[in-house]
Amino acid sequence: MQLRNSRIQMFTVPSLKLACTALAALLAIGAVTVSAHAKDELPPVSPEGLKLVPKTKVSAVYLREGADFSGYSKVAILDCYVAFRKNWKRDQNSTDPFKIDDNDMARIKKELAEEFKIVFSKRLTKKGETVVTEPGTGVLILRPAIVNLDVAAPDTMSAGRSHTFTTTAGQATLFLELYDGVTNELIARAIDVEVADNSGFIQVRNGVTNRQDAERMLTKWADLLGTFLQNSRETAKPAAAK
Repeated sequence: MQLRNSRIQMFTVPSLKLACTALAALLAIGAVTVSAHAKDELPPVSPEGLKLVPKTKVSAVYLREGADFSGYSKVAILDCYVAFRKNWKRDQNSTDPFKIDDNDMARIKKELAEEFKIVFSKRLTKKGETVVTEPGTGVLILRPAIVNLDVAAPDTMSAGRSHTFTTTAGQATLFLELYDGVTNELIARAIDVEVADNSGFIQVRNGVTNRQDAERMLTKWADLLGTFLQNSRETAKPAAAK
């Protein structure tokens, strides 16, 4: 699903790659979870002038001062950019040089990007948002990326049966930017590191469990955004006359 309006040509994959590179440098988290004090080390103001919001439910949120989300009743979701953590392929192939190839990586990224749009469209619709494919008045444009993707036991679609046992399914970092559908102004940026199924117990991992874990993570992120937008509209409503 592509947005066709020429006004949003700024939302291209190359520019998003640069943004993700900046994100990695900013957080300096590599393949580990953000520490409890990491938010305190983030700059209070982003290069675009967005201000860091304290005490949020995700790793970091930056908002433009005076941002008002109550006027947005629609969302447009751009294609999700996906990037594995550094050296993921090398580490996966450390014991089997032919376990993961470039086609496997491309397939996983494509499937996760598609799942992102499906889950976010479904969950945001459930929260009362209208998902559209064009920018415009009242439209909030979502530009998502999942970076530092670390799938502990990727399904290589190889012949024969094999079982992988791990204590965690892996992790990923969401990098989500919100833009106004008319002005293209960057309004907010949210960053969150999520460890999938970090129960501490050894469990079997395969393509089915990977998809389930991905859906749980995406559902959590989509519901957080949906609840935020829903609350923004409720807060903006005038108090009922007594």
